[in-house]
Amino acid sequence: MCGIVGYIGRREVTPLLLEGLQRLEYRGYDSAGIAVTSPKASGLKTVKAKGRVRDLEAKVPARFKGTTGIAHTRWATHGAPSDVNAHPHLDAEGKVAVVHNGIIDNASDLRRKLEADGVVFLSETDTEVLTHLIARSTAEKLEDKVRETVRLIEGTYGIAVLHADFPDRIVVARNGSPVVLGIGEKEMFVASDIAALVAHTRQIVTLDDGEMATLKADDFRTYTTEGTRTTAEPTTVEWEAASYDMGGHDTYMHKEIHEQAEAVDRVLRGRIDDRFSTVHLGGLNLDAREARRIRRVKILGCGTSYHAGMIGAQMIEELARIPADAEPASEFRYRNAVVDPDTLYVAVSQSGETYDVLAAVQELKRKGARVLGVVNVVGSAIAREADGGVYVHAGPEVCVVSTKCFTNTTVAFALLALHLGRTRDLSVRDGKRIIEGLRRLPGQISEIMEQEEEIKKLALEYAEARSMLFIGRVRGYPVAREASLKLKEVSYIHAEAYPASELKHGPLALIEPALPTVAIVPDDDLLEKNRAAMEEIKARSGRIVAVAHQDQEKADHTVLVPKNEDELDPILMGIPLQLLAYHTALALGRDIDKPRNLAKSVTVE
Repeated sequence: MCGIVGYIGRREVTPLLLEGLQRLEYRGYDSAGIAVTSPKASGLKTVKAKGRVRDLEAKVPARFKGTTGIAHTRWATHGAPSDVNAHPHLDAEGKVAVVHNGIIDNASDLRRKLEADGVVFLSETDTEVLTHLIARSTAEKLEDKVRETVRLIEGTYGIAVLHADFPDRIVVARNGSPVVLGIGEKEMFVASDIAALVAHTRQIVTLDDGEMATLKADDFRTYTTEGTRTTAEPTTVEWEAASYDMGGHDTYMHKEIHEQAEAVDRVLRGRIDDRFSTVHLGGLNLDAREARRIRRVKILGCGTSYHAGMIGAQMIEELARIPADAEPASEFRYRNAVVDPDTLYVAVSQSGETYDVLAAVQELKRKGARVLGVVNVVGSAIAREADGGVYVHAGPEVCVVSTKCFTNTTVAFALLALHLGRTRDLSVRDGKRIIEGLRRLPGQISEIMEQEEEIKKLALEYAEARSMLFIGRVRGYPVAREASLKLKEVSYIHAEAYPASELKHGPLALIEPALPTVAIVPDDDLLEKNRAAMEEIKARSGRIVAVAHQDQEKADHTVLVPKNEDELDPILMGIPLQLLAYHTALALGRDIDKPRNLAKSVTVE
C-alpha cells in the first residue's frame, strides 16, 4: 500500500525520484523519503519527512546529487507517521538503505534477536529489521546479502536495496507486493506501480513472487531467491504518461467520473459479436463445453470490487441461470471453504495486486479450482495467477476511491454473464436485447453527467448530515452498498446500506429528519415494493433522495437516470451517487483524491 521508486543511470536522480513519488502518492501519503548515491560517492545521502511528498521536496538540500537512488511514500502499518518511521531505513553505519512495501509477520521475533545482539533500533517499523539483517550478512555480494535476509522473513514484501559498497546496482525482491522494472536506454527504473515509470519508459518487467532482480545502468538480471536465473522478457504497457494528468479537472476523482463514458466504450470495443448475439472474451480460456459444465459461480473481491461482484453475480444468475454469489475475499480465504470442481471462481481487483484476493486465488489454485481474473492492470499478479480472465480497460485510476474502474468492472461482468448465457440457454433475442443495452451505456452516462449542477446543489443541502442511510432491493442493493462506501470514503460522513425490505426489521428505529435516506428505485418489477419502503420512511418524517427512472412522489428530491435493460440498470444508477459523494466531500473541504487513512492498492492484510 506504499509507493516505491528507484533509478540507476546517468541522469541526476533526485528530480526523477521526486517525480515518481508524486505519481505514486495515491498509494500512501503519510511520510516519504529518498536515499541517493553514485559510483563516485563515498556513501549514502538520505532525506525523510513526515507528510506529503511536497514536504519531503521542501527538505531536500540544493546540492543533493547522485545518479542512483531509491525512494518511498508510506501508508503506515507499523509505527505512527513520523520522520523517523519514514523510509528508507538505514543500518547503524549508514551503508544500507531499504524501502519496503508489505508486512513482515515475524518482525517482532527478529527484532528481539537483533536487539539481544546489540542492535539499536531507531524506528517502530518492521522494515528496519531488513536493513540490519542485510548489513550484518557476511555474504560477499549484495545479491547474496539480500537473498539471505529474505529467507529469514515471513510475510509480504516488495523491497529495493542500496548499499554504499555496491554503488553500481540496486537489488530488488518481491513476495506478495508488486515490483515492476522499467527498461530504458542505459538506465533502469524500479517501482511498485507502472505510474512511476510511463513518463520515461513503456518497456517493463513484472517480477513474480519469490523473484529478485539486480539493476545496473546498462543491464538487469532476474533470479529466484534460491539463486536460479529466470528469463524476463520486457512487455510494452498501453498507458501513457498523459493518462496520469488531471486533464483540466481540479481532482482526479472528478476527472475519472467524467471519463466513464469513454472507458465503458473501451471495455466494449471489439468484444461484441452481432452475428450470434454474444461477445468475444478470448482471454477466458474457457471453451463452450467447459462453460456448460459450470454449476456455480463464486465471485471474490474486496471493497468496491466486492460490490461490483455482487452486481455481477446477479447478472450471471439472471442471464446465464447459473447460481452465483459474491463474497469478500478477505473472509473467504480464512473460512476453509469447500472448493467445488464444478464451480467457476472469479477474482476481482482493480490493481490486480490486492493481497487478500491474490491469497484467495493462490489457495484456490492449490486446491485445483478454475479461477478467472477481472482486473484493470495487464500483467498484474492476479492476471498471471488466474487461468484466464477479462481486462476491464478502465485506464489508470489515480484517485484512491474507485469510480470508473467500478463501472467498467460491472460492464465486464455483464459481458461475462452474456457470454455464459448465450453458451447455455439465453435466446438470440435476449442476447440482442442486452447488446443493444450495452451499446446505449456510454451515451446514457453522458446524459447523467449533464445533471452535475443539480446533484451539486443536492450535495450542498445534505453535506451537514452526520449520517445517511442507503437502501435498495435486489438489483438496487449492491448499488446502495457501493454508494454508501463512496460517501464514507471521500466525505467521512457515516453511512449505512440496507436492503429496503429490511427496514422494518430494525433500521426504521434510526429514521428521523436528521437522517437522510438515499433510495435506489429502478423501474422494474419491485418498483411498488420500493415505493412502499419510502412510504414507511416518510411516515416517520424521514427525508428521501430517490435515484430513479421516473419522479418519485414520496421523495424530497429525485435524481433521474436513463432507463436501460433491467439487468443493466445497476451499472448506471450508481454514477449520480459518485457525483453526490464527490460534491459532498468538496463542500466539506476534504482531501478528495487522498482520503485520510486510506491508500489505493491494498497489498497488505
